[in-house]
Amino acid sequence: MDALRPRHPLPRWLRPALLAALLLQILWQSLQPAPRAHAASLPAVPPVELLRLASLGEPVALAKASMLYVQSYDEQAGLSIAFRELDYARLRDWLEAVLALDPRGQYPLLAASEVYGAVSDPVRARLMLDFVYRHYRADPQRRWPWLAHAALVARHQLHDMALARRYAAELRQQAGAAQLPAWARELEVFIAADMDQADSARTLIGALISSGQISDPQELAFLARRLEQLAPAQH
Repeated sequence: MDALRPRHPLPRWLRPALLAALLLQILWQSLQPAPRAHAASLPAVPPVELLRLASLGEPVALAKASMLYVQSYDEQAGLSIAFRELDYARLRDWLEAVLALDPRGQYPLLAASEVYGAVSDPVRARLMLDFVYRHYRADPQRRWPWLAHAALVARHQLHDMALARRYAAELRQQAGAAQLPAWARELEVFIAADMDQADSARTLIGALISSGQISDPQELAFLARRLEQLAPAQH
């Protein structure tokens, strides 16, 4: 049993000193002001070519890691940051870079239209919608859902009928290349008829989930939660 005992036990006076130091540390931490997160600290994105070199031949993996990195600025020091506090110019540049690393990826466009585009600041929202619009034609087959959602945001959130119709008309004109479902081809008509926003969003998200075009579990879970939030209240 003696072999299990420490050869140099702590002096009796040291134990209360250590305890006192610990208590002082806890007290000091409790008196500090709550940490403030600065969303504008999102750094400028490195050149895409530099990112490709840094990916070591795995650009898709780096694209996913970069999205996680960008989204970490929404949650800093345990605080949730309002999107309107984000530096949207830098945010757009990061989304551009992620899409360049993984052109087949959908997450940057989903984040722009569904998440960051929902900001209450019209200038920031338009920046995200324009990002989706500019990149739609490069791959209409995969990217049409995000332009469809951008059209709904423009109509119901920004109340900009001209912009909404511009996006919806682009969808209709590219319907053959994108092989759009009927509801997406007719979105321009829905907007013109001033369809209720919640009904529009439920139609869009429900069709996305049932179409099988979304395979990423995180994206599917996000859309499912969104659909649940939009469910009509039971009376």
